[in-house]
Amino acid sequence: MVKWWQKSTFYEIYMPSFKDGNGDGMGDFSGITSKLDYLKELGIDGLWLTPFYPSPKVDNGYDISDYQSIDPAYGTMEEFTLFIKEAHQRGIKVIADLVLNHTSSAHKWFQESKSSKDHPKRDWYIWRDEPNNWESFFGGTAWEYDEATEQYYYHAFAKEQVDLNWANPEVKVAMFDVMKFWLEKGVDGFRLDVINFLKINDQFVDNPYDAEKQEQEHVYDKDQEGILGIIEEIAAFVHQYPDTFLVGEVGSEDLDILKQYSGLGKLDVVFNFNIGSIAEFNTTKLYQQLADTEAAYNETQVPTLFFGSHDMSRFISRFGGDEDRAKLVATLMLTARGVPFIYFGDEIGMRDWITDDINKMKDVQGIMGYKLALEAGKSHEEALVIANDKSRDKSRTPMQWDTSEYVGFSEQKPWITVPNNAALINVEEQKNKPESMLSFYKSLLKLRKEHAALTLGTYESLRYEDGLMTFVRRDESERVLVALNFSEQLKALDGLTTGSRLLLSNKRTALDGKIRMILGNEAMILKEDLE
Repeated sequence: MVKWWQKSTFYEIYMPSFKDGNGDGMGDFSGITSKLDYLKELGIDGLWLTPFYPSPKVDNGYDISDYQSIDPAYGTMEEFTLFIKEAHQRGIKVIADLVLNHTSSAHKWFQESKSSKDHPKRDWYIWRDEPNNWESFFGGTAWEYDEATEQYYYHAFAKEQVDLNWANPEVKVAMFDVMKFWLEKGVDGFRLDVINFLKINDQFVDNPYDAEKQEQEHVYDKDQEGILGIIEEIAAFVHQYPDTFLVGEVGSEDLDILKQYSGLGKLDVVFNFNIGSIAEFNTTKLYQQLADTEAAYNETQVPTLFFGSHDMSRFISRFGGDEDRAKLVATLMLTARGVPFIYFGDEIGMRDWITDDINKMKDVQGIMGYKLALEAGKSHEEALVIANDKSRDKSRTPMQWDTSEYVGFSEQKPWITVPNNAALINVEEQKNKPESMLSFYKSLLKLRKEHAALTLGTYESLRYEDGLMTFVRRDESERVLVALNFSEQLKALDGLTTGSRLLLSNKRTALDGKIRMILGNEAMILKEDLE
């Protein structure tokens, strides 16, 4: 039976940045609701919202202080309810980001836990008399000393993000209640943050150190025995609600690890970081990861396709800044086999934001990188380079709707506009330009809806040679050929028949069937009807 999400294209909305509806400089639910028609017209089927719960925002909302409320910065529960209703009326599903691994240190559970060694919630978190060598994924030790109770608590990320103890059954009951609360509010599922971190080694064995990479290997603090059992319980619970969808963020690029978490009885999909997080553009590596994933997954598993998120550099910047290349990557993401996730702003070609002032940086990961670099003896200039490299602020600036200025950060408000001499990239200027990035995305998404081979079709072939990637997807009624020439050279295109019809190209509007060539930096989608 085909599930709705298998045919869907998702769109990630980073809550603070998408659309400010009340003029306070912060994105909110009224702003998102006002842009649902834009998302519908774009061709989006599902939205993934980053955390919108009350939070001190040490890590931009991934440090939750109240799981069953709306952060006032984003609106009210009434505005959330209206947003869900309006999205559903347009046929758009909504999945909510949910952090089951840790809470904010400001959460009442942790405040109770740290109040006394004898408090009933003491064991809701992980406390030890002495720390081991585990390091935070943001840098530095993963243990924080509490002077009042003279013990250390564990935090895999920032010290304000305190890991819950999932070995305690009361914690599991409490977090299942959280999922129930939002499912009954109308969300269609969850994106589960760092879900492979729910279990740790209960003997607290020291992690080994990789001398060559000069970094700790996270062997005993994630992907531990028993985690898949918890995943199966979560999946069974959520899937009791009709038409729900679960996507997991599994913190790994190792395909052997990723594939364990999805499929029958587990998460519906996981993010394929082995594909999506490629740091530099490399077509050989990209093709190999696609092919390896296809070979490794079984018939109940579906890959995900994404190249941008709030945690990484925008792919147009990461891959060199060329718009033709960005269109080729978008074509791959929206036509290869898998569930695609578009990061907001990528559909108009938004670029990375880099700061020359550490005081304007918001992201805890970048700030921590800066501090550790200074402690290691780096100069301010060297530390700032490291901070910008590690910072996730680069992809979190606000959606450029119709402003004539570039958008950055400030101390007074979440955002401030700063003059920009570069060409403007915004929605309004791209709407009626056939050659624009936005128009190209709309065309791609329209094709996905019109041709079932591009959503449910299997691979008839998947090939790569010397910069040219091609694949054929087919269902019972049609076969669709996708050709992506990542090189500058004109190349011969195999697989065309006299009945082939050009559906889309970023370089031309018609195809001479006698030539059967593909231009440099061209993306082509062709269809052949089956008799």
